[in-house]
Amino acid sequence: MESMLNKLKSTVTKVTADVTSAVMGNPVTREFEVGQHIASGGPGLCWKIYNGIKKSTKQEVAVFVFEKKIVDKYQKFEKDQIIDSLKRGVQQLTRLRHPRLLTVQHPLEESRDCLAFCTEPVFASLANVLGQYDNLPSPVPTEIKTYKLYDVEIKYGLLQLSEGLSFLHTGVKMVHGNLCPENIIINKSGAWKIMGFDFSISSTNPSDAEVKYVCKEWDPNLPSLCLPNPEYVAPEYILSVSCDSASDMYSLGIVIHAVFNEGKPLFHVSKQDIFRSFSRQLDQLSRLSPTVLSKIPSDVCEHVKMLLNVTANVRPDADQMTKIPFFDDVGAMTLQYFDTLFQRDNLQKSQFYKGLPKVLPKLPKRVVVYRILPALTSEFVNPDMVPFILPNVLLIAEDCTKEEYVKLILPDLTPVFKQQEPVQILLIFLQKMDLLLTKTPAEDIKNSVLPMVYRALEAPSIQIQELCLNIIPTFANLIDYPSMKNALIPRVKTACLQTSSLAVRVNSLVCLGKILEYLDKWFVIDEILPFLQQIPSREPAVLMGILGIYKCTFTHKKLGIPKEHLAAKSLPHLISLSIDQNLNLNQFNSFIAVIRDMLGKMEVEHKTKLEQLHVMQEQQRSLTYSNQVNQSGESNSTSSSTNQIEDLFGSKDVNSSSSASQPSRVSLTLEEKQRLAKEQEQASKLRNQQPLEPQSVKPAAPITKTKDLTSSLLNNMSLGPLVLNSNTTTSMQPSGKTSTVLPMAGPKSGMGTMDPVGNGRTAAMGFPPTMGMGLSMGPPPPAMYGGGMASTTSTPNFSSLTQNHPQQPVKPPDLSALDSLFTTNKPKVSMNQMAPKVAPGTSPTPWLNQFGMSHPPQTAPMQGMVPVQSGFGMQANPFFNPHSFVQPAVNASAAPNSGMLKQSTSVNNDLKDLFG
Repeated sequence: MESMLNKLKSTVTKVTADVTSAVMGNPVTREFEVGQHIASGGPGLCWKIYNGIKKSTKQEVAVFVFEKKIVDKYQKFEKDQIIDSLKRGVQQLTRLRHPRLLTVQHPLEESRDCLAFCTEPVFASLANVLGQYDNLPSPVPTEIKTYKLYDVEIKYGLLQLSEGLSFLHTGVKMVHGNLCPENIIINKSGAWKIMGFDFSISSTNPSDAEVKYVCKEWDPNLPSLCLPNPEYVAPEYILSVSCDSASDMYSLGIVIHAVFNEGKPLFHVSKQDIFRSFSRQLDQLSRLSPTVLSKIPSDVCEHVKMLLNVTANVRPDADQMTKIPFFDDVGAMTLQYFDTLFQRDNLQKSQFYKGLPKVLPKLPKRVVVYRILPALTSEFVNPDMVPFILPNVLLIAEDCTKEEYVKLILPDLTPVFKQQEPVQILLIFLQKMDLLLTKTPAEDIKNSVLPMVYRALEAPSIQIQELCLNIIPTFANLIDYPSMKNALIPRVKTACLQTSSLAVRVNSLVCLGKILEYLDKWFVIDEILPFLQQIPSREPAVLMGILGIYKCTFTHKKLGIPKEHLAAKSLPHLISLSIDQNLNLNQFNSFIAVIRDMLGKMEVEHKTKLEQLHVMQEQQRSLTYSNQVNQSGESNSTSSSTNQIEDLFGSKDVNSSSSASQPSRVSLTLEEKQRLAKEQEQASKLRNQQPLEPQSVKPAAPITKTKDLTSSLLNNMSLGPLVLNSNTTTSMQPSGKTSTVLPMAGPKSGMGTMDPVGNGRTAAMGFPPTMGMGLSMGPPPPAMYGGGMASTTSTPNFSSLTQNHPQQPVKPPDLSALDSLFTTNKPKVSMNQMAPKVAPGTSPTPWLNQFGMSHPPQTAPMQGMVPVQSGFGMQANPFFNPHSFVQPAVNASAAPNSGMLKQSTSVNNDLKDLFG
């Protein structure tokens, strides 16, 4: 990339240096700014052609520069001859003025290093176009290499050369003497112009009827730049040292041959032996074969033969050549008419411009854009001709690219946009508005095109207003939204309200109805619909236009009318219009149909809204009720849980009960919440456990002997028939809560009298019922015994119920020490062995080891047990307060065990005797 940039930089620097060195010090540079080297021309292509701009007017020109260093190889007198010849040719060209001759805009200027003069803008010489690239910049410009001559260009170019020669021969009495592709210049618009009058010969008797020309003898020793091109010179000029106007016509014939044969002349002449070459050339011309002219079109081939005739009198003159049928081409005649346009009057011009649209599609685009378009736009200064010129210019614009349109057409159209007279100008622009909005840049649309539309809407001519209103919908999609909203719509509304023409008012409503889809919904509701109520007239066409706008707005997917607007404004307005006396039956039915649709939509939408509101209100009521129920349930649950715990464990005093219930009324700490959650989780697990089933151990066959205290004690310790009284005593606490208390009367010598104990917690604690010893028992929750986390598999800590040792652990009692109390007559069965065994297939329950005692033996029947439904903790131990055990209801099955409770006093006495 860097190498390419360096190469480009060096090339630009070199070109700039060449241009600077070529014209440095030349007076031409005072008035003209020299640009890029583009072509070459003149005798031997010795003139370099540059782009240029006149500094004062910024007018484009071509600068011809001859660098004197080209002739440095010649001797001084030869240099002087060459320079004098070049000067003579430019000076002669400067004196001559004709459309077919190259126009000189600044005369020849000489400096130490170069000769220079300025002409009209130039594209290249005909020799460059035909493939001769001498003295051209390197690389050769792409425009020249790819340039292709169209047939219409060749025809009209040859016609221009014929007209130029006719001017020289008849008007100036001059022979050009060196007509060849090097001296034929193609200007920027494509016209062929003659230059190179270095060897021109003027008549010696211009006033006489028979003109005579004196030519110089051919001198082979002169430099080539001091001699005409021998390949295009007539034979008589070399052989007989004579010439006249027919000599130029011979040169024209060779030029025609070269144009149709890729720049190759008819004969190749050896400059070293030119006389012998021309002698052979005469023989070939005498018997010219048809194959030599095979590439020349047949309709001109015969005339070329005549131009190449050895006899000069047989050759057609220039005026005759302009009238041959070959030049009767529509394209060539059209281009010729444009060149003579300044000679025509307005009537002739208007007739020509009317027929021009039929010819333009037949011409090449390059010819139309660079030849015809400049001629058309130059006529914009004539207001009367603009309506005839404008359609042709816009037709050309359709085939141009956007870049060509902006560069070549828009600058000339911008002043025309502001013309209001004649009115046909606005009509033509409005009809081609889609073209203008498509190819014109946004800034120019805003500054030039749309103001023209606004002026058309405000024009006094009703015809202009109607046409503008009819055309606006066709290009509404191309107008930017701010311009439509802030400028176009207000003018359409104004035209509708202020006009006295019914057609303009109706067209305004139709225009608004067609462009509704390009507007915003709320703009239509806020600006368009209220505007409809301001229209004063009540003609049926106006009323139907109003109805149409309402209907389009109502039914369009993008727009729509809200139900509030329907109820408050749209329906009242339409209903009032529907009963207008000017409406017929069909029009009235149209109004009623729209009104019904609006009412139906309003009913559906509002009904749906009310249904949704009703559902939301019901959901809100349900949610509020559920929240109230939840809050009430939580308070009741908290209160019942507190009451259950207090009833279960009791309360020592009023203060402790009051303080224990206090945490439930205030927010708990995070640790308390975590502990409460763990307790609830543990209680839930315990509820889901299977109830315990009592199992009995078959002891060895007892031997009945005399009554023994130990045996009596063991038989009564199971307390199988005893159950808790389902009607527990209820005592009222000072705090107003009820507490269920299980009183226990234990032996005074052993465990003392136990008071009801409450743990002070408010959380509900449930215990699943078990079948052990016929009692409803469950595992105590954590921290029940003295607040510690007691394992569900350990023995209850009874000592925690006392005040002295609240947290002293108690090991499971070992009953093996009682084995010695048995007599030797009984089998040795330890107390530990008397514990019930876990039945196969059942999981051991942690409650088996809670009390350290075995379940009732087989001799203690269980039929009389009545389980208590409410859960309780350590008060379930039958050793506490035996008075709470009451006798169940007497029935047939429980009759054998009805006397068991009567033995409880003797059992307590036995325990006193046993433990002292």
